[in-house]
This record gives sequence, structure tokens and C-alpha cells, in this order.
Amino acid sequence: MIPTIRGAQAQRSQYTRDAVYSASPVRLLTMLYDRLLLDLRRAEAAQQGENWSVASENLLHAQAIITELSSSLKVDVWDGAEGLMAVYTHVFTAMVNANINRDARGTAECIALLEPLRQTWHEAAAQLPVQQPAASQTGGTLGVA
Repeated sequence: MIPTIRGAQAQRSQYTRDAVYSASPVRLLTMLYDRLLLDLRRAEAAQQGENWSVASENLLHAQAIITELSSSLKVDVWDGAEGLMAVYTHVFTAMVNANINRDARGTAECIALLEPLRQTWHEAAAQLPVQQPAASQTGGTLGVA
């Protein structure tokens, strides 16, 4: 039975890698936001259940996503980028504090700030024409599954 589970996990990992490498830049952005909110919801639930290691693992992954989003944000190209960078900075700090202080309310605050952005990016992505895959454009290593 264990080889079957491992085989299924390997297939899922390969499927996820393929999905990331074949995604357009817009789709990658929405995938990152989806995973970010998933991590935060998992962290909040773990904090409420006092499962600190699971909460920390999810908050650390969410922090990595925010770091990736921040590093790819071109503040000199878009007028709203500085405001978005301020949100990323605030949320990153809030996640660190929520992790250190084991504070589910801090995690909930991050969710409340980021969920409208996630929705907005999805709505914007739905209005754009289909784009070419990003595999040749970026070489990100951040898992989003």
C-alpha cells in the first residue's frame, strides 16, 4: 500500500510542477494568491487548535509567497505598486508576529487584508486574453500546491 501512496504523491507533485511551468504569468499570480490564502486559513485553524508546528509551517510558507510577490513587484512601472508593496510589508510583519505570538487574530487580519486582493486579481485575470506560458519567462522555485 505504501508504494501506491508514494506513487500518487509523486504524480500529484509532477502534475503541480507541470501546472506551474505551463501557467501564464497572470495564472501564476492567481495561483500564488490562492495558495497564500490557503496557507493562512490552515495556519489560523491550526492556531485555534493549538497545533503550533502546523500553524508555523503554514505561516512560513505564506511569508515565502509574500516575499516572492514583493520581489517580483515592479514599483517603478505601476503607480499602485508602492501601495501594494506597503500592504505586502504590513502583512509580512503581521504574519511574523502572528507566528511568534501564536495569535490567530493576527492571522485572520492577514486573511481579511489579502482576500479582497485575491478576488481582484482573479477578476482582472478573467478579463485578459489568454497568455503564453511563463515557463520560459520565470524560473521560480516556490511550490504552490
